[in-house]
Amino acid sequence: MTQANTGKRVKIHYTCKLDDGAVVASSREDEPIEFTLGQSQVLPGIEEAVSGMEAGESKTVRIPPEKAFGPHRKDLIVEVPRDRFPNHIEPQVGQRLTVDRADGESTTVTVAAVSESKVHLDQNHPLADADLTLELELLEVG
Repeated sequence: MTQANTGKRVKIHYTCKLDDGAVVASSREDEPIEFTLGQSQVLPGIEEAVSGMEAGESKTVRIPPEKAFGPHRKDLIVEVPRDRFPNHIEPQVGQRLTVDRADGESTTVTVAAVSESKVHLDQNHPLADADLTLELELLEVG
């Protein structure tokens, strides 16, 4: 059998769960994902877990935030004056919005807090600070 290692193209099925058992993502009902090990195309924790596996092998691993979506960073929460929001948007805590950044790119943020004069927008990934449990099945190594 061929072992998955740096430079090899792999195809996997995965299911990603939180500590409470909630499934946050899975390829099981869809197509498996393909990526080349060592090219940072997936989370570092996934690359590390798949490295060394052989086609047909399955395993469950726990990935800490540092190897997933990172720790929650307070510096990624920004205050925006309420009057900068379009009239048709009534910001609510937990709401996800796509906003334009100063560099012309767009990003998705979560409304973290709302007051009469300000809205706090959280630019952290929704799974920042989360430990993830991944069920992995290595389908192919190429």
